[in-house]
Amino acid sequence: MKRIFFNEVVTRDGFQMEPDFVSTDAKVALIDALSACGYSKIEATSFTSAKAIPMLRDAEEVMGRIRRVAGVEYAVLVPNLRGAERALESRADELNLVMSASESHNQANLRMSRAQSFAVLSEVIEVVNGRAAINVSISTAFGCPMEGDVSAEGVIDLAARFADLGVRGVTICDTTGMAHPAQVAAMCGKLQHRLPAPLQLTLHFHNTRGMGLANVLAAAQNGIVRFDGSLGGLGGCPYAPGASGNIASEDAIHMLQAMGYQTGVDLERLLPIARGLPEIVGHEVPAQVSKAGPVWQLHPAVCQT
Repeated sequence: MKRIFFNEVVTRDGFQMEPDFVSTDAKVALIDALSACGYSKIEATSFTSAKAIPMLRDAEEVMGRIRRVAGVEYAVLVPNLRGAERALESRADELNLVMSASESHNQANLRMSRAQSFAVLSEVIEVVNGRAAINVSISTAFGCPMEGDVSAEGVIDLAARFADLGVRGVTICDTTGMAHPAQVAAMCGKLQHRLPAPLQLTLHFHNTRGMGLANVLAAAQNGIVRFDGSLGGLGGCPYAPGASGNIASEDAIHMLQAMGYQTGVDLERLLPIARGLPEIVGHEVPAQVSKAGPVWQLHPAVCQT
């Protein structure tokens, strides 16, 4: 079985929609705990405006306080050149840039046309000039809640344009949970044919309609080895009504490990951290394995009289 690499996004994508501010101390402690679990990458925060995302207004402090572990990359989301400058000053290993495959979602999410977004991100890539790795996340790649179907060829063409600019990786995002496994399998084949290594291809799924893990499996069985996940299944898209959270990292990792894939993540260390997440955010989370335990966890027989 191929080695699978997981990027944990809970403290950025997972927390950004929470109604109550998660303290900086809690964020730093959570990132430090996750750093010891074997993740290849942790997307720690976002260098966007505090007005736009108040939850992540402590980005500099978080990046300054976390305990960095060798072998783990610490990524941040960056919306523009000013965000990139802040991220570089905070010693981010990777800058994650984002735009949408659909015009309507890009306007709603970024208040720019797709052409404007591409121009802004191109400038960021040019200015960064190798001082940090760059990944570009393409949102609504499998469907748009306002426009419906999104052309796979259009998504791949956009990814290729960024690859031509020299980015290290591209993440294909099912932002609103509209993907299904057959669609994912077809997309993965086309992506790898058009965008071969060394470009790093990552898939980002939401579980809005209950197909998140099925989509992970379809992607893994079709050659994808990099995935985003959010502890507890936290997150969602504010511009898609009813769009619940990301796939739960612990559920996806458990599934793949049960099937023989090597993820590098210590699930026994991760699950206690996941079980503490409801206390951090003040509500239950949708993940399952943290509640039920892994399939290899056995229990003593109980005789009923």
